[in-house]
Amino acid sequence: MSATDTKRPVPQGVRLGRMSFVWRPWLVLVTLLLAAATFLVFCLSIGAGDFPIPLPRVIATLAGRGERVDKFVIMDLRLPRALAGLVVGIALGTSGAITQSIARNPLASPDVLGITQGAGAVAVILLTVSGGATAAIAGSVGVPAAALAGGLGTGLLVYLLAWRRGIDGFRLILIGISVSAVMQAITTWVLVTADITDVARAQAWLVGSLDGRSWDEVGPAIGCTLVLLAVAAGAAFQFRPMHFGDEVAAGLGVRYSAVRAVMLLCAVLLAGAAVSAAGPVPFVALVAPQAAMRLARWSTPPLAASGLVGALLLIGADVVARTALPVTLPVGVVTAAIGGPFLVYLLVRANLRQAAA
Repeated sequence: MSATDTKRPVPQGVRLGRMSFVWRPWLVLVTLLLAAATFLVFCLSIGAGDFPIPLPRVIATLAGRGERVDKFVIMDLRLPRALAGLVVGIALGTSGAITQSIARNPLASPDVLGITQGAGAVAVILLTVSGGATAAIAGSVGVPAAALAGGLGTGLLVYLLAWRRGIDGFRLILIGISVSAVMQAITTWVLVTADITDVARAQAWLVGSLDGRSWDEVGPAIGCTLVLLAVAAGAAFQFRPMHFGDEVAAGLGVRYSAVRAVMLLCAVLLAGAAVSAAGPVPFVALVAPQAAMRLARWSTPPLAASGLVGALLLIGADVVARTALPVTLPVGVVTAAIGGPFLVYLLVRANLRQAAA
């Protein structure tokens, strides 16, 4: 047994009548602390701006006891942006935790698998191509819905190409990188051939930003994310044994192929919903599950903690992008600055582990 195994909290079995479950006190404590930290940063994000609002007044306004001017600034102007950061962060963190658990690889995030690139490619096509059927589609369904459909289609394509009597994590990542490169090439080609005005609008969306979000954009993302989280939570009980291998899961009576398909579909749709609300924000889905796994001292990325870390990371990055820098930047620039070095760390760590083996 290694030193890290001895430090890992031991789960405790609890039985209540005919019901039994595993009690993980450290994981529960970490999740509660992450929820509290996320709420604090959420309130700080709402209070930050040209008209700063102290934290007690923000909490009072959210509870329905604020002054009229605070209600207008918070409820009408700032709350949609903060909620967009919260929902997008939770969706990306949970999506990354699912894909990394299925592939059993820390690099298997929606960014690497091409899901966000596919959603971005479809959105860019609708943003830059004017006239004809494309304009009709853009006017009828809108860019967010088209991005969601693009992410779903790309995820299904990666899954079908990677399926060979099951899903192998290494093959899934290779197929995802290939599909991601194709989608990135399509996006680049569309940007090169499009009108310069449309290109500027598409580039601002591609970076990933929470600026100017309204209730019309946030509402569908909240509803879609809540439904998908409920489905993922319902399948999580059967998803947990799959971390030990398909043979073990089958021995415990788990229909692993169906459970894997449902969870992967949830991950793809969560990533698509996030992209539809804020654009392809990079590296949140990669960093959040790994950070949550280390905080919880767990062998696999915990779903709830990963979603909360994603929200904390995205909202915190948005606060930094708006207040701590000389110029206001899209939130995607800050998350890329955080996620890039973390990706290098994961690659170096994997190489060192292979060299030691």
